[in-house]
Amino acid sequence: MPIVLAFSGGLDTSFCVPYLQETHDAPVHTVTVDTGGLTDDDRSAIEARSQHLGADHHHLVDGRTPLYDDHLSYLIKGNVLKGGVYPLCVGPERIVQARAVAEVAQAVGASTVAHGSTGAGNDQVRFDVALQLVGDDPDVIAPIRSRGLTRDESTAYLEERGFSVPADTTDYSINRGLWGTTIGGKETLTATTPLPEDAYPDTTSPAQAPDTPHTLTVTFENGLPAAVDGTSRSGVEIVETLNEIGGAHGVGRDVHVGDTILGIKGRVGFEAPAAQILIAAHRELEKVVLSEQQQVQKHTLGDVYGRLLHEGQYFDPVMRDVEAFLDHSQDVVSGTVTVKLFKGRATVQGVDSPHSLFDAGTATYGEENALWDGRDAEGYTTLAAVPSLLAKKARAGTDSSHSEAPLAESTTG
Repeated sequence: MPIVLAFSGGLDTSFCVPYLQETHDAPVHTVTVDTGGLTDDDRSAIEARSQHLGADHHHLVDGRTPLYDDHLSYLIKGNVLKGGVYPLCVGPERIVQARAVAEVAQAVGASTVAHGSTGAGNDQVRFDVALQLVGDDPDVIAPIRSRGLTRDESTAYLEERGFSVPADTTDYSINRGLWGTTIGGKETLTATTPLPEDAYPDTTSPAQAPDTPHTLTVTFENGLPAAVDGTSRSGVEIVETLNEIGGAHGVGRDVHVGDTILGIKGRVGFEAPAAQILIAAHRELEKVVLSEQQQVQKHTLGDVYGRLLHEGQYFDPVMRDVEAFLDHSQDVVSGTVTVKLFKGRATVQGVDSPHSLFDAGTATYGEENALWDGRDAEGYTTLAAVPSLLAKKARAGTDSSHSEAPLAESTTG
């Protein structure tokens, strides 16, 4: 009975092919799931690597559309940025990859699936949890983790068997995907040093970006992007297009510090031009068409959704509950957003929507309106002060140093 291996072609998954064959005396099927960032040459090279290592069969699965439909669509609807910064480039990919591996395992009659995760990172949790929940109760093995191997030990194992191990051409670990590229290196091992400009593989340095801004429009329908500059495209095509355009203007670079699934701090660099553009545009559109309380609740639930997705808990039932809320909130999130790209920034210039709550026929901000008059406003200001006035009286004499707030010069806004 074969073993199905999630295969990237890197050192760890390369080690797994001969190791699994020798240790389990079983044929190995490698599965590469393209969740974005792979060129035709990349796909061919990964298949050739699998064959060179002696895998019995190689499967290539295009996972970009499932990634967008099942995951990125909700990250857009929820304006999800972990820590207010990171657009969750990697976590959703692992769910899609695990699902595809499980489907291949079922198709070839395999009861054992394997992955190349180490025992130190987030991916082991994501793969293990997802494979248990989407597979037909498979045995899940992770040889690098179970043996506690270092990269030098994995390299020696392969070289002893006559398999070449390409020398690293960079000091950085790069993970390319549809929603963005993550970068790890010596600078991300601490919280003190920025990544150098040349660590970012695909985007232009903001300092070297064009001196002329690029302005584009993104049209949304029910919360999701449907067109760029008036040309309709699929969700995947829009993300790929905006990655290319935004990357040329240095958009999407940043570094994120957060908590890993295993409880330690982690730091990662990333470049995600499309994510930065789409979330900025979608968020501003929502400000125009949603009520204040909708936005407040969406912000809270978006954070919950992103945290659970990042931690490999996509299959918890609460995620379907949050998705239902997000879906329902998007029925009026349609319109066109104008965005300016310039020297690493994506700035929203304007929003046009048939559902805009900017109703000029009802109210003119700061001047006059048709919904109330000055007497109504005066009564409201009296009521608005009541809670603080009661609190002030209740605390009279208890803390004279803070009995009155200092007066400040009035400002607009």
